[in-house]
Amino acid sequence: MDALSEVLRVVRLNSAVFFNARFTAPWCFSSPAAGSVMQTLHPGAEQLVVFHLLTEGQCHVEVDGRQRAVLRAGDVIIFPQGDAHFMASAPGVAPAAPADLQAILRRRPRMLQYGGGGEATRFICGYLVCDPRLCRSIFLALPQVVVVSLRAQGEQDWLEQSIRYAVAEAASPRPGGEGVLAKLSEVLFVEALRRYIAQLPPEQTGWLAGLRDRVVGKALALMHERPAHAWTLETLAREAGTSRSVLAERFSHYVSQSPMGYLTRWRLALAANMLRTSSLDLSRIAQEVGYGTDTAFSRAFRREFDMPPAAWRRNERTSSSAEAALRQAAPPCAPPAPERDAAHAGAAPLPGSAL
Repeated sequence: MDALSEVLRVVRLNSAVFFNARFTAPWCFSSPAAGSVMQTLHPGAEQLVVFHLLTEGQCHVEVDGRQRAVLRAGDVIIFPQGDAHFMASAPGVAPAAPADLQAILRRRPRMLQYGGGGEATRFICGYLVCDPRLCRSIFLALPQVVVVSLRAQGEQDWLEQSIRYAVAEAASPRPGGEGVLAKLSEVLFVEALRRYIAQLPPEQTGWLAGLRDRVVGKALALMHERPAHAWTLETLAREAGTSRSVLAERFSHYVSQSPMGYLTRWRLALAANMLRTSSLDLSRIAQEVGYGTDTAFSRAFRREFDMPPAAWRRNERTSSSAEAALRQAAPPCAPPAPERDAAHAGAAPLPGSAL
Protein backbone atom coordinates (compact mmCIF):
# COMPACT_ATOMS: atom_id res chain seq x y z
CA MET A 1 0.00 0.00 0.00
CA ASP A 2 1.25 3.54 -0.72
CA ALA A 3 2.06 6.03 2.04
CA LEU A 4 -0.89 8.34 1.36
CA SER A 5 -3.35 5.44 1.64
CA GLU A 6 -1.69 4.29 4.88
CA VAL A 7 -1.91 7.78 6.41
CA LEU A 8 -5.55 8.17 5.42
CA ARG A 9 -6.36 4.69 6.72
CA VAL A 10 -5.05 5.62 10.17
CA VAL A 11 -6.48 9.14 10.23
CA ARG A 12 -10.16 8.16 10.03
CA LEU A 13 -11.54 11.34 8.54
CA ASN A 14 -14.89 12.61 9.78
CA SER A 15 -16.81 14.82 7.43
CA ALA A 16 -20.14 16.49 6.78
CA VAL A 17 -21.78 18.89 4.37
CA PHE A 18 -23.12 21.99 6.09
CA PHE A 19 -24.42 24.14 3.21
CA ASN A 20 -26.14 23.47 -0.09
CA ALA A 21 -26.21 26.97 -1.52
CA ARG A 22 -27.74 28.84 -4.44
CA PHE A 23 -26.57 32.44 -4.68
CA THR A 24 -27.63 34.91 -7.38
CA ALA A 25 -25.50 37.83 -8.53
CA PRO A 26 -24.47 40.09 -7.01
CA TRP A 27 -23.51 38.23 -3.85
CA CYS A 28 -20.61 37.90 -1.42
CA PHE A 29 -20.07 34.97 0.93
CA SER A 30 -17.76 35.70 3.87
CA SER A 31 -16.47 32.62 5.67
CA PRO A 32 -14.63 33.13 8.98
CA ALA A 33 -11.61 31.13 10.09
CA ALA A 34 -12.59 27.56 10.85
CA GLY A 35 -11.42 27.90 14.44
CA SER A 36 -14.25 30.32 15.21
CA VAL A 37 -16.97 27.84 14.20
CA MET A 38 -15.19 24.55 14.83
CA GLN A 39 -16.90 23.74 18.12
CA THR A 40 -20.32 24.47 16.63
CA LEU A 41 -19.73 22.26 13.62
CA HIS A 42 -17.85 19.48 15.38
CA PRO A 43 -17.32 19.77 19.16
CA GLY A 44 -13.93 18.50 20.26
CA ALA A 45 -12.30 18.86 16.83
CA GLU A 46 -8.65 19.91 16.65
CA GLN A 47 -8.29 20.35 12.88
CA LEU A 48 -11.05 21.41 10.55
CA VAL A 49 -10.60 21.46 6.77
CA VAL A 50 -13.15 23.47 4.79
CA PHE A 51 -14.07 22.75 1.17
CA HIS A 52 -16.48 24.08 -1.46
CA LEU A 53 -17.59 22.21 -4.59
CA LEU A 54 -18.93 24.52 -7.31
CA THR A 55 -21.65 22.79 -9.33
CA GLU A 56 -22.99 25.69 -11.40
CA GLY A 57 -21.80 29.15 -12.45
CA GLN A 58 -18.55 30.74 -11.33
CA CYS A 59 -17.18 32.83 -8.46
CA HIS A 60 -14.12 34.74 -7.28
CA VAL A 61 -12.25 33.75 -4.13
CA GLU A 62 -10.15 36.04 -1.93
CA VAL A 63 -7.92 35.15 1.02
CA ASP A 64 -6.07 37.77 3.10
CA GLY A 65 -7.42 40.49 0.81
CA ARG A 66 -5.87 38.99 -2.35
CA GLN A 67 -7.54 37.32 -5.30
CA ARG A 68 -6.66 33.61 -5.15
CA ALA A 69 -8.87 31.83 -7.66
CA VAL A 70 -11.73 32.05 -10.12
CA LEU A 71 -13.82 28.93 -9.68
CA ARG A 72 -15.95 27.38 -12.38
CA ALA A 73 -18.46 24.55 -12.30
CA GLY A 74 -16.75 21.31 -11.33
CA ASP A 75 -13.97 22.99 -9.32
CA VAL A 76 -13.23 22.07 -5.72
CA ILE A 77 -11.49 24.55 -3.45
CA ILE A 78 -10.00 23.33 -0.18
CA PHE A 79 -8.69 25.36 2.75
CA PRO A 80 -6.45 22.86 4.60
CA GLN A 81 -5.97 25.19 7.58
CA GLY A 82 -9.52 26.56 7.49
CA ASP A 83 -8.45 30.10 6.60
CA ALA A 84 -11.02 32.89 6.48
CA HIS A 85 -12.04 33.71 2.91
CA PHE A 86 -14.45 35.59 0.68
CA MET A 87 -16.37 34.12 -2.24
CA ALA A 88 -18.23 36.55 -4.50
CA SER A 89 -19.98 36.77 -7.84
CA ALA A 90 -17.45 39.39 -8.95
CA PRO A 91 -14.47 41.28 -7.50
CA GLY A 92 -15.39 44.26 -5.35
CA VAL A 93 -18.84 43.11 -4.24
CA ALA A 94 -19.20 44.26 -0.65
CA PRO A 95 -20.86 41.96 1.87
CA ALA A 96 -24.04 43.06 3.55
CA ALA A 97 -24.44 42.99 7.31
CA PRO A 98 -23.39 39.48 8.41
CA ALA A 99 -25.99 36.96 9.44
CA ASP A 100 -25.73 34.98 12.66
CA LEU A 101 -23.47 32.21 11.34
CA GLN A 102 -23.51 30.22 14.57
CA ALA A 103 -27.32 30.10 14.47
CA ILE A 104 -27.31 29.01 10.83
CA LEU A 105 -24.82 26.24 11.53
CA ARG A 106 -26.88 24.99 14.45
CA ARG A 107 -30.03 24.90 12.30
CA ARG A 108 -28.36 23.11 9.37
CA PRO A 109 -30.76 24.37 6.68
CA ARG A 110 -31.08 22.15 3.64
CA MET A 111 -30.71 25.06 1.24
CA LEU A 112 -29.33 28.58 1.56
CA GLN A 113 -30.32 31.23 -0.95
CA TYR A 114 -28.95 34.76 -1.17
CA GLY A 115 -28.27 37.48 -3.65
CA GLY A 116 -29.65 40.03 -6.03
CA GLY A 117 -31.55 37.83 -8.46
CA GLY A 118 -28.99 37.69 -11.29
CA GLU A 119 -26.92 34.82 -12.63
CA ALA A 120 -27.02 31.80 -10.32
CA THR A 121 -24.07 30.04 -8.70
CA ARG A 122 -24.57 26.78 -6.86
CA PHE A 123 -22.10 25.15 -4.55
CA ILE A 124 -21.88 22.57 -1.79
CA CYS A 125 -19.87 23.44 1.31
CA GLY A 126 -18.48 20.94 3.75
CA TYR A 127 -15.75 20.18 6.21
CA LEU A 128 -13.51 17.37 7.34
CA VAL A 129 -12.18 16.78 10.84
CA CYS A 130 -8.92 14.94 11.45
CA ASP A 131 -6.07 14.53 13.90
CA PRO A 132 -3.54 17.30 13.15
CA ARG A 133 -0.66 15.10 14.32
CA LEU A 134 -1.47 12.26 11.96
CA CYS A 135 -2.20 14.63 9.08
CA ARG A 136 0.84 16.81 9.71
CA SER A 137 2.82 15.56 6.71
CA ILE A 138 -0.07 16.18 4.34
CA PHE A 139 -0.95 19.64 5.61
CA LEU A 140 2.64 20.87 5.68
CA ALA A 141 2.90 19.91 2.01
CA LEU A 142 -0.28 21.74 0.99
CA PRO A 143 -0.57 25.44 0.16
CA GLN A 144 -3.02 27.76 1.89
CA VAL A 145 -5.55 27.16 -0.88
CA VAL A 146 -5.93 24.07 -3.08
CA VAL A 147 -8.02 24.14 -6.26
CA VAL A 148 -8.63 21.13 -8.50
CA SER A 149 -11.21 20.37 -11.17
CA LEU A 150 -13.50 17.36 -11.19
CA ARG A 151 -14.46 17.92 -14.80
CA ALA A 152 -12.64 16.88 -17.92
CA GLN A 153 -13.52 18.63 -21.19
CA GLY A 154 -16.61 20.17 -19.62
CA GLU A 155 -18.24 16.87 -18.63
CA GLN A 156 -19.37 16.14 -15.09
CA ASP A 157 -17.15 13.77 -13.14
CA TRP A 158 -18.64 10.65 -11.53
CA LEU A 159 -17.75 11.99 -8.08
CA GLU A 160 -19.43 15.33 -8.65
CA GLN A 161 -22.56 13.57 -9.93
CA SER A 162 -22.53 11.24 -6.91
CA ILE A 163 -22.27 14.15 -4.47
CA ARG A 164 -25.08 16.05 -6.17
CA TYR A 165 -27.24 12.93 -5.98
CA ALA A 166 -26.35 12.40 -2.32
CA VAL A 167 -27.24 16.03 -1.49
CA ALA A 168 -30.69 15.44 -2.93
CA GLU A 169 -31.00 12.16 -1.04
CA ALA A 170 -29.99 13.81 2.25
CA ALA A 171 -32.96 16.15 1.88
CA SER A 172 -35.37 13.25 1.30
CA PRO A 173 -37.11 11.30 4.07
CA ARG A 174 -35.17 8.12 3.22
CA PRO A 175 -32.73 7.16 6.01
CA GLY A 176 -28.96 7.15 5.57
CA GLY A 177 -28.65 10.05 3.12
CA GLU A 178 -26.46 12.20 5.33
CA GLY A 179 -24.17 9.26 6.07
CA VAL A 180 -23.64 8.61 2.37
CA LEU A 181 -22.94 12.29 1.80
CA ALA A 182 -20.36 12.34 4.59
CA LYS A 183 -18.51 9.37 3.09
CA LEU A 184 -18.56 10.95 -0.35
CA SER A 185 -17.08 14.11 1.16
CA GLU A 186 -14.14 12.04 2.39
CA VAL A 187 -13.75 10.51 -1.06
CA LEU A 188 -13.85 14.02 -2.52
CA PHE A 189 -10.97 15.11 -0.27
CA VAL A 190 -8.86 12.08 -1.15
CA GLU A 191 -9.53 12.44 -4.87
CA ALA A 192 -8.69 16.15 -4.69
CA LEU A 193 -5.36 15.24 -3.08
CA ARG A 194 -4.63 12.71 -5.82
CA ARG A 195 -5.38 15.22 -8.56
CA TYR A 196 -3.35 17.89 -6.79
CA ILE A 197 -0.36 15.54 -6.64
CA ALA A 198 -0.76 14.69 -10.33
CA GLN A 199 -0.62 18.35 -11.34
CA LEU A 200 2.47 19.24 -9.27
CA PRO A 201 5.42 20.45 -11.40
CA PRO A 202 8.45 18.12 -11.65
CA GLU A 203 10.63 20.44 -9.56
CA GLN A 204 8.13 20.53 -6.65
CA THR A 205 9.36 19.31 -3.26
CA GLY A 206 7.46 18.34 -0.12
CA TRP A 207 5.87 15.19 1.26
CA LEU A 208 3.21 14.89 -1.44
CA ALA A 209 5.74 15.43 -4.23
CA GLY A 210 7.99 12.84 -2.59
CA LEU A 211 5.28 10.22 -3.05
CA ARG A 212 5.95 10.36 -6.81
CA ASP A 213 9.68 9.75 -6.41
CA ARG A 214 10.56 6.06 -6.79
CA VAL A 215 13.00 5.96 -3.86
CA VAL A 216 11.28 8.34 -1.45
CA GLY A 217 7.79 7.01 -2.23
CA LYS A 218 8.92 3.45 -1.55
CA ALA A 219 10.64 4.39 1.71
CA LEU A 220 7.56 6.29 2.92
CA ALA A 221 5.32 3.35 2.03
CA LEU A 222 7.53 0.93 3.96
CA MET A 223 7.64 3.08 7.10
CA HIS A 224 3.90 3.68 7.09
CA GLU A 225 3.05 0.07 6.36
CA ARG A 226 5.37 -1.31 9.08
CA PRO A 227 6.06 1.50 11.57
CA ALA A 228 7.02 -0.92 14.38
CA HIS A 229 9.68 -2.67 12.30
CA ALA A 230 13.25 -2.20 13.53
CA TRP A 231 14.17 0.01 10.60
CA THR A 232 17.67 1.35 10.10
CA LEU A 233 18.80 3.56 7.25
CA GLU A 234 20.57 0.54 5.77
CA THR A 235 17.59 -1.84 5.86
CA LEU A 236 15.23 0.86 4.61
CA ALA A 237 17.56 1.67 1.71
CA ARG A 238 17.94 -1.99 0.84
CA GLU A 239 14.18 -2.57 0.61
CA ALA A 240 13.76 0.67 -1.32
CA GLY A 241 16.31 -0.61 -3.82
CA THR A 242 18.94 2.07 -3.33
CA SER A 243 21.98 3.01 -1.25
CA ARG A 244 21.95 4.71 2.14
CA SER A 245 23.50 7.89 0.74
CA VAL A 246 20.99 8.16 -2.11
CA LEU A 247 18.03 7.53 0.20
CA ALA A 248 19.27 10.08 2.75
CA GLU A 249 19.88 12.71 0.06
CA ARG A 250 16.60 12.25 -1.81
CA PHE A 251 14.51 11.96 1.36
CA SER A 252 16.00 15.17 2.74
CA HIS A 253 15.43 16.90 -0.61
CA TYR A 254 11.72 16.11 -0.65
CA VAL A 255 10.71 15.78 3.00
CA SER A 256 13.26 18.17 4.59
CA GLN A 257 14.28 15.72 7.31
CA SER A 258 16.07 12.41 7.65
CA PRO A 259 14.24 9.10 7.17
CA MET A 260 14.85 8.08 10.79
CA GLY A 261 13.71 11.48 12.08
CA TYR A 262 10.54 11.19 10.03
CA LEU A 263 9.91 7.66 11.31
CA THR A 264 10.26 8.79 14.92
CA ARG A 265 7.66 11.56 14.51
CA TRP A 266 5.23 9.22 12.77
CA ARG A 267 5.60 6.58 15.49
CA LEU A 268 4.90 9.15 18.19
CA ALA A 269 1.88 10.51 16.32
CA LEU A 270 0.51 6.97 16.17
CA ALA A 271 1.24 6.53 19.88
CA ALA A 272 -0.62 9.74 20.74
CA ASN A 273 -3.61 8.53 18.72
CA MET A 274 -3.60 5.20 20.60
CA LEU A 275 -3.32 6.96 23.96
CA ARG A 276 -6.32 9.13 23.14
CA THR A 277 -8.58 6.53 21.51
CA SER A 278 -7.75 3.23 23.23
CA SER A 279 -7.31 1.71 26.68
CA LEU A 280 -4.08 -0.10 25.77
CA ASP A 281 -1.41 0.08 28.47
CA LEU A 282 1.81 1.96 27.81
CA SER A 283 3.86 -1.20 27.30
CA ARG A 284 1.56 -2.40 24.54
CA ILE A 285 1.53 0.99 22.83
CA ALA A 286 5.31 1.17 23.01
CA GLN A 287 5.55 -2.20 21.26
CA GLU A 288 2.94 -1.25 18.65
CA VAL A 289 4.99 1.75 17.53
CA GLY A 290 8.41 0.12 17.60
CA TYR A 291 9.90 0.86 21.03
CA GLY A 292 11.52 -2.02 22.86
CA THR A 293 11.10 -0.59 26.36
CA ASP A 294 8.68 1.69 28.20
CA THR A 295 11.60 3.88 29.20
CA ALA A 296 12.71 4.52 25.62
CA PHE A 297 9.12 5.22 24.59
CA SER A 298 8.46 7.62 27.48
CA ARG A 299 11.71 9.49 26.81
CA ALA A 300 10.91 9.95 23.12
CA PHE A 301 7.30 10.91 23.83
CA ARG A 302 8.33 13.54 26.39
CA ARG A 303 10.71 15.10 23.87
CA GLU A 304 7.90 15.43 21.34
CA PHE A 305 4.97 16.39 23.58
CA ASP A 306 6.71 17.98 26.60
CA MET A 307 5.14 15.50 29.04
CA PRO A 308 5.21 11.74 29.66
CA PRO A 309 2.59 9.61 27.89
CA ALA A 310 0.58 8.79 31.02
CA ALA A 311 0.15 12.47 31.89
CA TRP A 312 -0.69 13.31 28.26
CA ARG A 313 -3.41 10.64 28.25
CA ARG A 314 -4.93 12.02 31.48
CA ASN A 315 -5.02 15.52 30.03
CA GLU A 316 -6.71 14.29 26.85
CA ARG A 317 -9.34 12.37 28.78
CA THR A 318 -10.08 15.35 31.01
CA SER A 319 -10.52 17.55 27.95
CA SER A 320 -12.79 14.98 26.28
CA SER A 321 -14.97 14.71 29.39
CA ALA A 322 -15.33 18.49 29.56
CA GLU A 323 -16.31 18.66 25.88
CA ALA A 324 -18.89 15.90 26.34
CA ALA A 325 -20.41 17.77 29.30
CA LEU A 326 -20.67 20.94 27.20
CA ARG A 327 -22.41 19.07 24.39
CA GLN A 328 -24.95 17.59 26.82
CA ALA A 329 -25.61 21.00 28.38
CA ALA A 330 -26.07 22.73 25.02
CA PRO A 331 -29.64 23.33 23.83
CA PRO A 332 -30.81 20.96 21.10
CA CYS A 333 -30.50 22.09 17.51
CA ALA A 334 -33.63 23.10 15.68
CA PRO A 335 -34.76 20.71 12.94
CA PRO A 336 -33.50 21.36 9.42
CA ALA A 337 -35.31 24.14 7.61
CA PRO A 338 -37.40 23.17 4.60
CA GLU A 339 -36.12 23.37 1.04
CA ARG A 340 -35.52 26.92 -0.22
CA ASP A 341 -35.16 28.22 3.33
CA ALA A 342 -32.48 30.83 3.86
CA ALA A 343 -30.88 32.53 6.80
CA HIS A 344 -33.00 35.61 6.04
CA ALA A 345 -36.21 33.66 5.44
CA GLY A 346 -38.82 35.84 3.78
CA ALA A 347 -36.41 38.73 3.29
CA ALA A 348 -36.10 40.49 -0.02
CA PRO A 349 -33.04 39.62 -2.14
CA LEU A 350 -29.93 41.44 -1.00
CA PRO A 351 -27.47 43.22 -3.30
CA GLY A 352 -24.67 41.41 -1.50
CA SER A 353 -25.03 38.80 1.20
CA ALA A 354 -22.69 37.59 3.89
CA LEU A 355 -22.62 34.70 6.30
